[in-house]
Amino acid sequence: MSKKQKTIQKEVTLSGVGLHTGNEVTMVFKPAPENHGFAFMRVDLEGTPIIEAKAEYVTNTQRGTNLEKNGVQIQTSEHVLAAAVGLDIDNLLIEINASEPPIMDGSSKFFIKALEEAGIVEQEAEIEEYVVKEIISYKDENTGSEIILMPADEYQITTMVDFGTKILGTQNATLERISDFKEEISAARTFSFLHEIEMLLENDLIKGGDLNNAIVYVDKELSESTMEKLKGAFNKDNVSVKPNGILDNLELHWANEAARHKLLDVIGDLALAGTRIRGKVIANKPGHGVNTSFAKKLAKTIKMEKRNNVPSYDLHQQPLMDIHQIMDILPHRPPFLLIDRIIELSDKHVVGMKNVTMNEDFFVGHFPGAPVMPGVLQVEAMAQCGGILVLSTVPDPENYLTYFMKMDNVKFKQKVLPGDTLIFKSELIAPIRRGICHMQAYAYANGKLVCEAELMAQISKVK
Repeated sequence: MSKKQKTIQKEVTLSGVGLHTGNEVTMVFKPAPENHGFAFMRVDLEGTPIIEAKAEYVTNTQRGTNLEKNGVQIQTSEHVLAAAVGLDIDNLLIEINASEPPIMDGSSKFFIKALEEAGIVEQEAEIEEYVVKEIISYKDENTGSEIILMPADEYQITTMVDFGTKILGTQNATLERISDFKEEISAARTFSFLHEIEMLLENDLIKGGDLNNAIVYVDKELSESTMEKLKGAFNKDNVSVKPNGILDNLELHWANEAARHKLLDVIGDLALAGTRIRGKVIANKPGHGVNTSFAKKLAKTIKMEKRNNVPSYDLHQQPLMDIHQIMDILPHRPPFLLIDRIIELSDKHVVGMKNVTMNEDFFVGHFPGAPVMPGVLQVEAMAQCGGILVLSTVPDPENYLTYFMKMDNVKFKQKVLPGDTLIFKSELIAPIRRGICHMQAYAYANGKLVCEAELMAQISKVK
């Protein structure tokens, strides 16, 4: 069942402080048109430049996922993007008057609340979803972090974290369905270790933090000088360590809140692949570096598959038409009949098949030492499939012949060799009128696009 894209009904404004800059930030979620995706607009800069939320714009991943396009930056984008994905939103424009969204409480909870207040509405266009058919993986050899994406019926995520510290130990978190994000994941807050906080304070890099927007795990002895720095940084009269090893003034929402927050980060970072995902993610020791490297790899894979657009058919199934039924419709005969089966046929498209064997007549003269199927015959085979499509519209196809009128944008991508199975797919560009068929045709072999062409043909009754 096809699903429709979604955006928000009206704009909604949020204000807060940027974690690393300490500056007041105003952010406005705005509805966006179909096929827009997620994008940030810097309204504080001249020309209000837009940065699309895409993996190709990731510049560095220290303390968050940071994007940059034409010198314009967005820092720590992941919590906002996770909220949009978690609410099943496809199209969103995020206006912001600083480089960094407000940290709020270090989770996605407040972004979820704002987006729900704005109302979520369906649009006309259908969603594009990347359906995972084969395992895709990425491993960072230096850190041992690894992300695997495998086939599943819906988008699922499991994170496993191990920081090699006694205080945090090993934690796991799983999200079985994205509709559970709001309840199960969105309130999981960001966390740090005391040694990281010390480094950030030393370098004046954590101006907007307080003990309400980051869980701080105390992984070392809390010295008097560190205590004083923390009091100043967090504007507290007193700072102490709770029995569970975190700084005070914060209650954990879940015992595995760290793993849940890492899961939140994975969702936000993988949003940068630019497409909804139907598959199961297993992330071992995830972090923004490995997450975004995987998102880049995934975006490339999706782009490649989209370009090849390789259809998948069960060739063991009974065909819609075998060679004899094809000969009842088409006037062609061997050796010039170049399709063996018809797999699918509707009023707008046709899918056919040919097994290319070593015994083909054209191999006798077409490079016998290194046989390659002639490109013109690939085009002819696609046209014959188109002939089936157009002749299926008349009651007496045996009384018609099909003639080429035009060929445009013909491209040959790969060689077709003996032993290949060719799949042809032709789709109407315009409705058939007066026996004229205008179609886009593709040929595939070995999971790759081998040939494509825009074809126009006309059927004519035999006199």
